[in-house]
Amino acid sequence: MNTDLERLAKEVEDELRPQFKELDRICEINSKKVLNAFQESDLQENHLASSTGYGIDEPGRNKIEEIYAKIFKAEDALVRTQLISGTHALTVTLFGLLRPGDTMLSITGAPYDTLQTVIGIGEDVSKSSLKAFDINYEQIELVNNDFDIEKIKERLAKKDIKLVEIQKSRGYSTRESLTIEKIERAIKAIREVNKDVIIMVDNCYGEFVEEKEPIEVGADIAVGSLMKNLGAGIATSGAYIVGRKDLIELCAERLTSPGIGKEIGPSLNQNPLLLKGLFFAPTVVRSSMKTAIFASRMLERLGYQVEPKYNDKRGDIVQTLSLSTEENLVKFCQGIQKGSPIDSNVLPYPGDMGGYEDKVIMAAGTFTQGSTIELSCDGPIREPYIAYMQGGLTYEYGKLGILKAIEFMQKK
Repeated sequence: MNTDLERLAKEVEDELRPQFKELDRICEINSKKVLNAFQESDLQENHLASSTGYGIDEPGRNKIEEIYAKIFKAEDALVRTQLISGTHALTVTLFGLLRPGDTMLSITGAPYDTLQTVIGIGEDVSKSSLKAFDINYEQIELVNNDFDIEKIKERLAKKDIKLVEIQKSRGYSTRESLTIEKIERAIKAIREVNKDVIIMVDNCYGEFVEEKEPIEVGADIAVGSLMKNLGAGIATSGAYIVGRKDLIELCAERLTSPGIGKEIGPSLNQNPLLLKGLFFAPTVVRSSMKTAIFASRMLERLGYQVEPKYNDKRGDIVQTLSLSTEENLVKFCQGIQKGSPIDSNVLPYPGDMGGYEDKVIMAAGTFTQGSTIELSCDGPIREPYIAYMQGGLTYEYGKLGILKAIEFMQKK
């Protein structure tokens, strides 16, 4: 590594001490939340045991869901390795709660690319989408990175919307992630005009970033992936759905079958990994946040546009870096790959991916395939050539990965 880059990294770390101290404070709050849930649920060694086959009423799986419900202050939870991704969990939730003729409303503009396919947005509509089942979709755009409260209240006052969807993270967009404070204001405004509409939060990338979670501020249901924050790089699969008991029951019956719901689902030796991942999650999220803040300030000092900036309030672990050219985007992602513990000699290139309109480059030398809480970086090949970076199991490894990526990008 060149000495100028090393010198800049040292200056940046010194500058970031106040931000890192605040992350330590939030980590301690969330660690206490997790430990209290483990203890109040009376987690015992026998709950680490596994089940196979049907996994009928398995004690360990049930205990994990009890712990999740306590952490999120929810009535119930569905935490399963059979939910293979955040998109899958969101799909199960939407198909579980919506019926033909119902209307869902996104109040955060267009959702993440893969969820657009689930909904049926665009010209090439999947025959398995919500739209194909006569479920209607509307959206209200954000204004200046915040909810358009008046337009939301006006639309919901008609009482014909079944479900409101809020996406906390930015997805492949240039908007800011939403803080829990903004989400709470929006939910209060919704309840002023409509007390019956279901409020669902896509919580992916946002868990343990702040002191509160969506259910605590009035959401009915929240969804996320264990390949992201709450798996801490330890869980090797799975996702969660938390919220009202009646809604969780509907989601469970969509995942398994009507009349069975949560009763079945083998853990297949995953219970220790799910519990360890959750236990480590507050500290891993802190490391991921430190890595993002370091990357933000480093790239800003080098003259690039970044969002959020190092001293902005954050609602998720995602850091966007506007790298100006396709070459810079590709080389930065390739540098992240070179800074990874696995497949560090592999060079990723842009390619077609299901659910995405543009070619996408993805870098992730991760222990678990697709684990975005581990240091990873990706982006669609379209202007303004933004890299979406997230993860870092430890800050030290994350920092080294960022420096490798910068160094590789700067090589001509």
